[in-house]
Amino acid sequence: MSSNALVLVGARWLADALKSQKLGAALRILDASWYLPKMQRNARLEFRERHIPGASYFDIDHCSDRTSPFDHMLPTEHEFAEYVGQLGIANDTHVVVYDASDLGSFSAPRVWWMFRVFGHGAVSVLDGGLRHWIREGHPVTAEPSKPEAAVFSARLNRSWVKTYEDVLDNLETKALQVVDARTPGRFRGVEPEPRDNTEPGHIPNSINMPFPSFLDASGLEKPPEELEKMFRDAGVDLSKSVCASCGSGVTACHVALAAHLCGYPGVSLYDGSWSEWYARAAPEHIISEGRGKHV
Repeated sequence: MSSNALVLVGARWLADALKSQKLGAALRILDASWYLPKMQRNARLEFRERHIPGASYFDIDHCSDRTSPFDHMLPTEHEFAEYVGQLGIANDTHVVVYDASDLGSFSAPRVWWMFRVFGHGAVSVLDGGLRHWIREGHPVTAEPSKPEAAVFSARLNRSWVKTYEDVLDNLETKALQVVDARTPGRFRGVEPEPRDNTEPGHIPNSINMPFPSFLDASGLEKPPEELEKMFRDAGVDLSKSVCASCGSGVTACHVALAAHLCGYPGVSLYDGSWSEWYARAAPEHIISEGRGKHV
């Protein structure tokens, strides 16, 4: 699973796997659709109405640390293992993740990254998501699937998860290049954040690489040579430590996916991302062309 060919799988690859009846303990498909409340889309309801045959729904909000005041922070090893085991996933299962975003990919990289941070390398993102699957003429269904529960063992790679304290320390050490995947307006502080009680802006010294820029007009991932140039042009040295951030740790995972496709699989994630940083940081650590943060 180390080859880039299986980090992304195409619609045809998945359709062929379904036709040859590979779905089961060896292959599971997950619909990881998730939307911000202000988008007014109900991902679970949409899944019930239309999904790739045999897919199960992966709920990012449910599979999380629900004791945290911040959205969908990583669950414990036990919680993750229990959740994915109920979806019929064992440690030798190849998992393919997609979402139904109009962009082609939005939240699927978060679930791809979750599997990897919990020690599961056999996980792929469906290139172009449900949008491309349908455009290529492949079938969808409303038929629910009930996978047989499996046993999954999770081991968290703690070095890939950065805390508020890590990012705060980094203001001094500058050991990490923090890459923020939000839109330029939110990063600069001139467009509103989608969450209440949070003003836009960014972490000092962070670099903006909006997640849609990793996708082409049809919603497919850009080729590695283009992605490498994008990182270079943004001033990101992939041979050094990179930490991805966004609004709440979902679209940041596009940065990790793109870096992986360029041959750099070790990007870490600031799991609390901007929603935690804004809530906890001192006003001088909120860089904004807009209102910033007032005490």
